[in-house]
Amino acid sequence: MAGNSQRRGAMRNEGSKKGATVGSGGQRRKQLKGKGPTPKATERPYHQAAKRKKAAERSDARPARTSTGRRPAKREDASMLMGRNSVVEGLRAGVPGKCLYMQTRVEADDRWRESLRRALAANIPVLEVTKIELDRMTDGGVHQGLVLSVPAYEYAELDEFLDSTLIVALDGVTDPRNLGAVARSAAAFGAGGIVVPARRSAGVSAGAWKTSAGALSRVDVAQVTNLTRGLKDLQSAGFTVVGLAADAEHSLAELPAHVFEEPVVIVIGSEGKGLSRLVAETCDWKVRIEMVPGNESLNASVAAGIALHAVHRAR
Repeated sequence: MAGNSQRRGAMRNEGSKKGATVGSGGQRRKQLKGKGPTPKATERPYHQAAKRKKAAERSDARPARTSTGRRPAKREDASMLMGRNSVVEGLRAGVPGKCLYMQTRVEADDRWRESLRRALAANIPVLEVTKIELDRMTDGGVHQGLVLSVPAYEYAELDEFLDSTLIVALDGVTDPRNLGAVARSAAAFGAGGIVVPARRSAGVSAGAWKTSAGALSRVDVAQVTNLTRGLKDLQSAGFTVVGLAADAEHSLAELPAHVFEEPVVIVIGSEGKGLSRLVAETCDWKVRIEMVPGNESLNASVAAGIALHAVHRAR
């Protein structure tokens, strides 16, 4: 026993000579700090509960099913055109593309080859990417291996339209295709610009560019915070504001001739609701487009084309 005690004492003395330590003595206590409370299961990306929550959110964000039981087609993102028809038609219309993304190892057709040819002719960069990258970029949209990204539109200021004698204002028009179609009519009949509100209204997107067939490069669009205030500013600058309303007392043809001889703003409301109350109260004139009895209101872009042609003909 005594011999064992002596051997253990010798080993301790030998260890102390080599600088060995038994414990940290609290010197490394900072390294032992906890990482805080454990996140909830739904907040951990790879946990099944988090995946179920994300799937439920995606399901809630999907549009309701139509009467046929199918969901409506996925809307195009505001900054891109996807699908072979959309891309080639956009390039034909002069959409200012930022980059053309083409899927690798995919079967090419005439639309594919024309898209590549037009993009190169317009000095639009072309990138080859995988299907996985395109799926991620389009959030699972039907891209058919072709995606055209569009740069953000630079809106004009309302003051830039004061030298014009004809302006179009859109009140509650939310379909970008209607905005593009109105731009075509505005360019055809000499309008100096289009005014849209910043909220609850269509802006200049890839879809609007495609529908405009290049007209948005010739007619500027101004975005205002409050359309009613913007119309009042134009009235102060000498414009007469004429709103189209299906229930108006006077028809477009009954307007006095001098109205269209002066600077004028044509206000188009949404197809379903028409002009909002405050905008309607701001208008100097409210007129209707005469139609065969029993017909519903016209599409916003069609109504704009008729009104703009009436102004052009009167002048």
